[in-house]
Amino acid sequence: MKQRNEKGIILTFDDGPSKYLDRFLDVLARDEVPAVFFWQSRLLHHKRPWKRVLEDGHIIGTHSNSHPNLVKLDFSQQMKEIQTSKSIIEDITGQQVRYFRPPFGQYNKDTIAVASNLQVEMVMWEISSFDWELKHAPNQIMENVTSRVQEGSIVLLHELEQTLCALPTLIKKVKEKGFKFSTI
Repeated sequence: MKQRNEKGIILTFDDGPSKYLDRFLDVLARDEVPAVFFWQSRLLHHKRPWKRVLEDGHIIGTHSNSHPNLVKLDFSQQMKEIQTSKSIIEDITGQQVRYFRPPFGQYNKDTIAVASNLQVEMVMWEISSFDWELKHAPNQIMENVTSRVQEGSIVLLHELEQTLCALPTLIKKVKEKGFKFSTI
């Protein structure tokens, strides 16, 4: 299970692709920051700018098909949820899905076995921005990350409007602390 990357800070975005994706990509491109996007495959369709995600050097992983709490599902249900998501993303993008993040960060031995069977590496995080709880507090999102960041941190963010508002300052502050950004 992927926990830390000593090359740099890894920004990860869950629960997309969202209607804000193009704007996230604009910020990341302007600041030359790579990222990892963990997508719910039910939200992915051919009109989403998934090609730009790959062209810009980002990674697309799976976050399941419909975002259930996997620990409430048996092995076969988890397998169906993750395999469906992996297949949909691969069919649309033409790229192999190598990484997986369980919804809500919840997993059990069945989840680990499914990930192993599907040859996807589970990627967790060390720093949560709590952006989903901070709709009107983008500065707090930025502070939640920048106050705890250290070399190799994997940061949990979401494709939300408030995260988009916080992202430019978050990137700037992390760079001012002397950190670089990388992917998995």
